[in-house]
Amino acid sequence: KMSSLYKPFSVSDGPCKDAILRQGCKSQQHPAALTSIPPSRLAGSVGGVVAGKFTPIHHACAGKRSLAAAAVGGRKVTHPGKAILAGGIAGGIEVCITFPTEYVKTQLQLDERANPPRYRGIGDCVKLTVQDHGVRGLYRGLSSLLFGSIPKSAVRFGTFEVLSNPMRDDTGRLDNTRSLLCGLGAGIAEAVLVVCPMETLKVKLIHDQCSLQPRYRGFFHGVREIIRDQGVRGTYQGLTATVLKQGTNQAIRFYVMNLLRNWYKGDDPRRDMHPLVTAMFGATAGAASVFGNTPLDVVKTRMQGLEAHRYKNTLDCAFQILRNEGPQAFYKGTVPRLGRVCLDVAIVFVLYEEVVKLLNQVWRTD
Repeated sequence: KMSSLYKPFSVSDGPCKDAILRQGCKSQQHPAALTSIPPSRLAGSVGGVVAGKFTPIHHACAGKRSLAAAAVGGRKVTHPGKAILAGGIAGGIEVCITFPTEYVKTQLQLDERANPPRYRGIGDCVKLTVQDHGVRGLYRGLSSLLFGSIPKSAVRFGTFEVLSNPMRDDTGRLDNTRSLLCGLGAGIAEAVLVVCPMETLKVKLIHDQCSLQPRYRGFFHGVREIIRDQGVRGTYQGLTATVLKQGTNQAIRFYVMNLLRNWYKGDDPRRDMHPLVTAMFGATAGAASVFGNTPLDVVKTRMQGLEAHRYKNTLDCAFQILRNEGPQAFYKGTVPRLGRVCLDVAIVFVLYEEVVKLLNQVWRTD
């Protein structure tokens, strides 16, 4: 395929790319390229271009990198379309596995001290839930999270690949600092487009179950009633807290994951990672995000609960929690969240990588 790099073209084809000295280019445009052309050949050139020949000089000038050019240069990137599809599949499977831990975490965070608390801990929460509602009670609100998890993961990984692909070097390696920024962008995108409305609905449904006379008969009935009573704005409560939480969440996760991946691969960016290695790195990234932003998660949950009207805004919610319950309240539900998030991130990254590998075999984008 290298022959395609040498075929003639007009100046209208655009600026010189891939460090190829092409017809119509001026010598001033390629000072680095001309240094590697023997003087004897320059003598027979016209206008700084070797007569009748085009000389490829690697790394002489940088051009925009497309996915097709990446394949030619050996740069390993993931097509955004594959990332969206693989992310959606991974997110759907993961939420079905880990939802009970999410349910327990949310229940403990909503169990405010002012009430006094109904649950004495994780085990007591599980026990009382099963006693009152059966094992299916641990999956109450699953539908809202499932409907949100698939597009959430799709938006997250799709946005990350869109942002990161132009930032990768010639081997496909992504700088750690840039991975932090790309993760931040992916988190903000998923927060605004998916997470905030779906998490609000999930928290309201779970909180409604705690009341003596639940209003909502299911997901769709709950959505209809919430929108009728509060409008669409009722599904966007706690947007600021959600953006802060998801942005920092994904920034930390992608940064740690990329850091560990670069360390593992070393000087060989094409080295394959075993799924178990990916899972361990994913769990580590998940744990880092839990300790980094659990306070934001607590504030977000309170702002999206049925008692959200008690707070003027996100800052007021944080201040009231600090004043009434103390700083330790910001880490309420950390243990169940730690277990869920570590499992969640490990599963998602493993499934994502494996689905992308499968898609690469059946969907050619080079």
